[in-house]
Amino acid sequence: MNVTYNWLKEFVDFDVTSDELASLLTMLGLEVESMVKLGDGLDDVVVALVEEKRQHPNADKLSLCRVNNGKEVLDVVCGAQNFSQGDTVALAQIGAILPGDFKIKRSKIRGEESCGMLCSDKELGLAEESAGIIVLPPGIATLGTPVFTALGLKDTLFEIGLTPNRSDCLSVIGIARDIAAKLGLKMKFPHSTLVECSERTDSVISVTIKNPDLCPRYAARYISGCKVAPSPEWLVKRLNSIGIRSINNVVDVTNLVMMELGQPLHAFDCLRLSGKQIVVRTAEEGEQFTTLDNQLRTLNSTDLVICDAERPVALAGIMGGLNSEIESTTTTILLESAFFKPAAIRKTAKRLGLHTESSHRFERGIDIDSVTRALDRAATLIVELAGGLLSHGCIDAYPGRSDRAAILFRPEKANELIGINLERVAIIDILTRLECQVSQCADGSVSVVPPHYRIDIEREIDLIEEVARLNGYDQIPATMPIARVISDRPTRHQEIEKKVRDLLVNNGMTEIINFSFTAPESVRKLLLSVDDPRHTAIKLANPLIDEQSVMRTTLLPGLLETTARNMNFRSLDLKLFEIRRVYLPGKGEDMPCEPLCIVGAITGTRDGDGWSRPNELVDFFDAKGVVETVLDFLDVGGISWVTENQESYYHPGKSCKIFAGRECVGSVGELHPSVQKNFEIEKPVFCFELDFEKLVKLSRTKKTITAPSRFPDSTRDVAMLIPEELAAAKIIDCIRAEKSNEIEHVQIFDVYRGKGVPDGYKSIAVRIRYRSFERTLAEEEIASLHNKIITNLTNKLKITVR
Repeated sequence: MNVTYNWLKEFVDFDVTSDELASLLTMLGLEVESMVKLGDGLDDVVVALVEEKRQHPNADKLSLCRVNNGKEVLDVVCGAQNFSQGDTVALAQIGAILPGDFKIKRSKIRGEESCGMLCSDKELGLAEESAGIIVLPPGIATLGTPVFTALGLKDTLFEIGLTPNRSDCLSVIGIARDIAAKLGLKMKFPHSTLVECSERTDSVISVTIKNPDLCPRYAARYISGCKVAPSPEWLVKRLNSIGIRSINNVVDVTNLVMMELGQPLHAFDCLRLSGKQIVVRTAEEGEQFTTLDNQLRTLNSTDLVICDAERPVALAGIMGGLNSEIESTTTTILLESAFFKPAAIRKTAKRLGLHTESSHRFERGIDIDSVTRALDRAATLIVELAGGLLSHGCIDAYPGRSDRAAILFRPEKANELIGINLERVAIIDILTRLECQVSQCADGSVSVVPPHYRIDIEREIDLIEEVARLNGYDQIPATMPIARVISDRPTRHQEIEKKVRDLLVNNGMTEIINFSFTAPESVRKLLLSVDDPRHTAIKLANPLIDEQSVMRTTLLPGLLETTARNMNFRSLDLKLFEIRRVYLPGKGEDMPCEPLCIVGAITGTRDGDGWSRPNELVDFFDAKGVVETVLDFLDVGGISWVTENQESYYHPGKSCKIFAGRECVGSVGELHPSVQKNFEIEKPVFCFELDFEKLVKLSRTKKTITAPSRFPDSTRDVAMLIPEELAAAKIIDCIRAEKSNEIEHVQIFDVYRGKGVPDGYKSIAVRIRYRSFERTLAEEEIASLHNKIITNLTNKLKITVR
């Protein structure tokens, strides 16, 4: 927020220097990020009189002037042509340093000596462009007076950094209020003198609010017979001083009042409004509208628009329309002043990528009580600067009228929290200076009704903060904190979480972190059944955007969105994982259940590109291998891989659930093609999902170490034909079911489909390693045990030994 010292002084008659004011504002919480003293160091630019002007003897486009600065007459060479002999000008004398570190020196220009420079607005930093030098009004000041002093431009520009909750200070009047409250001075509000004609405003235009929940108040005034023209110099300079470009007298007035009172306004060309109606409504889905920046915008049903009888004419609170803008031929004006709900403006502005001074204020919230005050102020100035007749009365549609709720405030609580000992009377005086309505309660507490302009004051703690702020943060005594140093060791849960995270990174995966907030429709993309509890998400009370309006119930949507985003950036070989909490509504509980979960996604080539690499694509078994690594690390026993009742977001036949005993601890598989399409992913992705809380409970931290047998081993291979649908795990389980200590290891080392193998079958080869801890096994013992295993396989699983 930019504001000048002189502008603030118009509303509060303070007696502090600009440096003191900068310190005071910062201590009030309105941090002064930069301070520019306008005209500082330019006292060598003075008022001077051109006594003689003649053609330069050696240049057609230069003039040779004799200029009187009140002390002496100097020769000055000038290239501008917009002045004459006898004009009063701004002379930069030798030694003056102009903006841009340009130092004026005695010099010769085309053979003639020049002892200074006649300055333009641009050269003095008063404007971005200028057509010629400054020609001052005759007799504006005595010759030799510094130009900035003569023009009243000696000022200080403050750039103030505001926190989002202080929307009331996005105006000169808001900052002035804080200064007045701090110094105990009275505010002087801008005076509006309305001279109205007999024609009533409501006979010319009508206002209808169809969405009072989004627009609680809308006011309008009508001005006829006005003339759009350039703004007067005082208005141009005022706007330029805070970095706003002048457009014309009407638009400049709306900008001035917005910066002055914090109320955004908009002026319509009333002749271009169809049906002489204003209708505030939400847009139709897909409705198109061209804004003042000549951009065609496609709207949706959540966007609030201002319409005439036929079409939108403005994007509420953000930008006007090209079809109703003020032009040089405009003679009738409808002036709008309204209050729009911050969330609605923020949502539309963010979606359309539009950020304006108007939307900046509406997004944070404005003072609903200032709607008509700003309207009257703007109407007064427009009639004064553009002429015309102001119709009688204003239309003030105010369906959302409401009073601020009283806050119960305890002065002793304020002293306790701040650490000071202010008198009760002093605390009440501070609140009164903030324009709060204060009344005493029978129990000794105080009932406080904050003013409408302070929308950030909602609770007792907010009032306590105001007491601390106005009394002075520097008045809070410095004390050493009283605390104990406690060295907490990580819990078992935290240690396992860190180790699993490190384990996945060591296996070549990259950790991602997504927001805990997500969109309601993100879970629907997973094709979950209607009764799936993951559809029931906790809604945020005040979401910034729809895409982050609920708490996530699963980590998969965020993981897949990140995968898709990386693929769009041509990062195609991905191994991503996330370990974060999900938020599940608890039955009959106020707080949600927040279990920690692990998800991962693998896609692309197994080892990346390279001349010495096989360029093989990852598959189901890569994802399964990562899961097995985690399960082995945690030493979770009784693991089985079940293909029944698969999750809906996995590819049928290419996924399974993971059980530890009878407890389901996760799932792994290839992403369903429809889910891939929903997330705009073009290549196969293999995912896994693990319930970390269950894994921690089932993990065994104490490892049992067994010394290896000192006796030799012996291996036997079995090649067999099995049906395609028979899971290999059942073969392993059947072999291990022969509870013999001599079976040391069982491994499938080959799977074959093709020539010599009937359709619907596959050939599988299993290697069994036999070893005893007590003796060297005889060939007969091994053969007997091996034959017994083959018999069991044949009888129980109906395999055929090849």
